[in-house]
Amino acid sequence: MTPAVTAVRMSGAAHRAELPLLVLGPSLGTTAATLWGEAATHLTDAFDVLAWDLPGHGHNRAVPEEPFDLAALAAGVLSVVDEVLLQRDEVGASFSYAGDSVGGAVGLQLLLDAPGRVRDAVLLCTGARLGEPAMWRGRAAQVSLSGTQVLVAGSTERWFAPGFADRRPEVASALLRALTETQDAGYAAVCGALATYDVRDRLGEIAVPVLAVAGSADPATPPALLREVAEGVRDGRLVVLDDVAHQAPAEAPERVARLVREHALGEAPASPAFTRDFQELLGESGWEAVRARPGLDRRSRSLIALTALVARGHHEQLAAHVRDALREGLTVGELEELLLQTAVYCGVPDADAAFRVVQRVVVEGHGPSGPV
Repeated sequence: MTPAVTAVRMSGAAHRAELPLLVLGPSLGTTAATLWGEAATHLTDAFDVLAWDLPGHGHNRAVPEEPFDLAALAAGVLSVVDEVLLQRDEVGASFSYAGDSVGGAVGLQLLLDAPGRVRDAVLLCTGARLGEPAMWRGRAAQVSLSGTQVLVAGSTERWFAPGFADRRPEVASALLRALTETQDAGYAAVCGALATYDVRDRLGEIAVPVLAVAGSADPATPPALLREVAEGVRDGRLVVLDDVAHQAPAEAPERVARLVREHALGEAPASPAFTRDFQELLGESGWEAVRARPGLDRRSRSLIALTALVARGHHEQLAAHVRDALREGLTVGELEELLLQTAVYCGVPDADAAFRVVQRVVVEGHGPSGPV
C-alpha cells in the first residue's frame, strides 16, 4: 500500500528548473510549512525547494485505510518527486534530500530502496530505528482514543530546547497548532509505520554522502542515534547543534540551511576574518552612508530597498529587510501593496516568490494585518 504524499512547493516559479532540486521531509505531527518555512527562505536562491506533507498532515488530507510501512511512504515521496522531475524535463534524475525525524527516516529508506536517486542527504534528529514498537503502538492507540491534542504537553517538552518556546513563541505555537490540526488517523498510521521501521543492519549499503545532524538537547533522538547513522554509512559525518532539540529546522533555521547548502553544494563556511573584510568592503562602498542620508525618511528607504530586493530575487536579504521594515512602522497591508506593484513592474514570478517570503516573516509573529 503506497500512501498519497502531497507536494508543497517552497520556491517561487521563477528559475525553478535552472536550480538543483532539494526535497525536504517533515517530522511527525508537523507540516512542511511550519517546520521548514523559515529555513527554506535561506535555500530558495540556490535550490528548487520541494517539501512534502505526511498523510493526514497539513495539505495532505488523504489517509489510507490500509496500514503502510516506511518503505511504502518513501515510495510515495519518490512518486511525487518524479512528477516534479517530469515537469522539469529531468525524468529519473537525482536530487538532494533533507529530512527531520520521520522525514529523515524516509531519507534513509530512499537511500536504500532507490539507490542512485538521492545524490546527498542531510538527516536531522532521526535514526536507523526510532523508539520501540510498543511505544509507537501505544501512542497510536492513545491518539485514536483521545486525539492529537493529548500530545501537546509532552511534545512541548520533547520538541524544543529549554527556553525556545519563550524566545520564539510564534514558531512553537505554529508547530503545536499543526499537531492539533493533524488528523488522528493520519498520525496513528505513521506511528504504525514507525513501529516496524529498523534499517540498522543495512546502513553499510549507503554510499552517498550523508550528514547526520543531532540536537544536543533532543530527548527523542539523542546524538548517539545520529552517530550510529554517521558511522554506519560509508560516507557519513555528524554535526551536533547546541541548544537545539527535536525540531532543528524550525529551532535553528539559518544553521540548518547553512549545513544543507554546505553539504549539497560544497559551499565552505565563511571564516570570521572573511566576514569582517566583507563588512568593511560594504562600508567602503558607501552602503552605510546611503542608509544614513537625510533626503528620505526610513520608511521610504525601506520601501525602495524591498522593491529592489524583489526585482533582483535576493530572498534571503528580503526576509531580513521585511523584519526591519515592520519595525520601522510599515504595516502588513502596505507590504502587500508594494508586492502588488512589483508584480506589475518586476514580473509576477518574482512577486510570487517574494509574497512567500513576506508571508513567512509575517507568520513568525508580526500579526495578520494592520500596524505592527
